[in-house]
Amino acid sequence: MRIDCDAHVDECEATWDYLREDEGRFRPVLLDPVDRQSLAGVQGFSPGDERPHRLWLLADGTVRLRRHRIDEKQGTTEGARTLSNIHDRLRHMDEMGVDVQVLYRPSFFASPVSAVPELEVALCRAYNHWIGEATGPSNGRLRWVMIPPLLDIDAAVEELRWARDHGSCGVMKKGFEHGRPASDPYFFPLYQEAERLDLPICIHTGFGDPDRRSGFGGTANAISAFTDLVRSDVPTQFPELRVGWIETGASWVPYLYHELFGRPNASTGADLDLFRKNRFYVACEPTDDLAYVLKFGTEDALMVGTDYGHNDRSTDLHALSEIEEQAQRGEIPASVAKKIVDDNPRRFYGL
Repeated sequence: MRIDCDAHVDECEATWDYLREDEGRFRPVLLDPVDRQSLAGVQGFSPGDERPHRLWLLADGTVRLRRHRIDEKQGTTEGARTLSNIHDRLRHMDEMGVDVQVLYRPSFFASPVSAVPELEVALCRAYNHWIGEATGPSNGRLRWVMIPPLLDIDAAVEELRWARDHGSCGVMKKGFEHGRPASDPYFFPLYQEAERLDLPICIHTGFGDPDRRSGFGGTANAISAFTDLVRSDVPTQFPELRVGWIETGASWVPYLYHELFGRPNASTGADLDLFRKNRFYVACEPTDDLAYVLKFGTEDALMVGTDYGHNDRSTDLHALSEIEEQAQRGEIPASVAKKIVDDNPRRFYGL
């Protein structure tokens, strides 16, 4: 089996149809196309971006980009990205030789939804219920990672239970979120329930605050949780919980290992068991120096994803094939390539 450990979807008007009857006031409003001047200062918009984005207006008065995608660039279709045409999605997966895709949030959720707990709960729940139903006809080929509304930890735990019963295979999180590091005890009820339900915590790149003003985002946000969790000994407190770093690449692993333990040698070799004993996983990139990264005990921890559906630097629809090609060239063992594209993500997500 070939498993894409990091693919994406785009939200659409149908996503918000899953708001509850008493939550109609929370429905985002899709505004008409705007010129580039009016996009200045909108979170997620990069200067120089010429694409004709639209805007979602939220109930708290903030706006979010609805990103314009260039389907011709990746061979996608709107129906495949928004799950309105599952057949298009599965057909494209067949063309890529992918058996299972694990689906992560659209860019709408790249940072927490709002500083208003009630609004965050409503939109996260609508998204989870939408994707849970939309992926049903895929017969298990499309699995998904739920988004917990972390401003209300009780609601997050409740939503996690619902998601597990409706096809979710993971819990999305940022490395630093709502002003709290990943080791903050505030998140422990979520970790405890994820452990009980055999769901991994999936730490994806993104911003940790709704307005993105902290500047603490992207890969730096995600990998901040690595040293944080190790130094706080959180994995010991949840001895069955799996944690993964998604869309971060793996080139940071040697650097942070050195920061934690110093340069590995014969006397510190036991520390190379770090990933196995903590049940840590990392989504690598074909451009990582995998032969070097493997020296840090990551053989059973590495996975790979395509970032399907996005049009950015992380997107590589041929990522799984490129890992296998490295094995064919003798750069990594064939057994390791199989682990990266199959065994490791299967174990991480409990597939």
